[in-house]
Amino acid sequence: MSSPSAPAPRVVLSTFPTPLEPAPRLAAAVGLRPDDLWIKRDDLTGLGGGGNKLRKLEFTAGAAHQAGADTLVTTGAPQSNHARLTAAAAARLGMKAVLVFPGSPGTSSSGNLVLDALLGARVVWAGDVDPQGLARAAAAVAEELRTAGSRPALIPFGGSSAVGALGYVTCGQELLSQLPELRHAVVALGSGGTMAGLVAALGSSAVLGVDVGARPEPGSLVCEFAAPSTEERLTPNRLRVRGDQVGAGYGTLTDPVRSALALAAGTEGLVLDPVYTGRAMAGLIAAVHDGDIRPGDKTVFLHTGGLPGLFGHSAAVAWATGRLDSTVRPR
Repeated sequence: MSSPSAPAPRVVLSTFPTPLEPAPRLAAAVGLRPDDLWIKRDDLTGLGGGGNKLRKLEFTAGAAHQAGADTLVTTGAPQSNHARLTAAAAARLGMKAVLVFPGSPGTSSSGNLVLDALLGARVVWAGDVDPQGLARAAAAVAEELRTAGSRPALIPFGGSSAVGALGYVTCGQELLSQLPELRHAVVALGSGGTMAGLVAALGSSAVLGVDVGARPEPGSLVCEFAAPSTEERLTPNRLRVRGDQVGAGYGTLTDPVRSALALAAGTEGLVLDPVYTGRAMAGLIAAVHDGDIRPGDKTVFLHTGGLPGLFGHSAAVAWATGRLDSTVRPR
């Protein structure tokens, strides 16, 4: 890996390294040896409910803070973990946050929206727009703020950019110090920045990204974001990407994800979300079943957080509550 020519601006938003915990019962349940599977607990980053986006925000918000911005503007779905943590980072840094979402008020019951409100964010609803339209709406909001005398900075969708990916270059370096014999790092692939940083630090052959359906052709984004931090010649066909867990699309709850959620919780008390980490775990299980990950391979599952989104996912809530084993005690 090659380093950027100058240190990137960075702010401290959490305490690193995050824990790396063994998962022997889950390992055995999916067909690995008990000491093969480890969980990188990036859900425990703390600020704003925790999650992987804080690593990216240390660099993206750090650059904005150094440049004198007083407002962070970003986009995402109403259940966006990145938007929630952008609001938390803004609060920590004494800045304001404006979150630009598709749709209209009352159309989402996401648990993340509750936290957005508590964190003091302002939400702008952009209506029925595609990703390009959402980006244009955010740019227009930033321009309105600038005209009104504010100093806004646009934080990219998912916090993913070459700058944001630096947060996961540092994570990859942590992993090598915690588990030098690491063979596979399995991570949800959404906006691309998390996988990009890991690929830059660990190499493309060591990182398995499980596509969640958030963006078309996410492999191209991974290559773009990783390029400034690696000497490896990356192309999408060199990446290890599984596209078999998208199902009917981003946000839908599939049978393999249901099974993965139940298995992780029932064997290790590990709670995953139905959109990102649930799909990533389903992808890990599929990779073991088809021989891409084999017994004896030291494997790390990146727990990227996202628990608040579980409580606003109506299908997941209905399914999980339907699993309750309960009795009524007679009087």
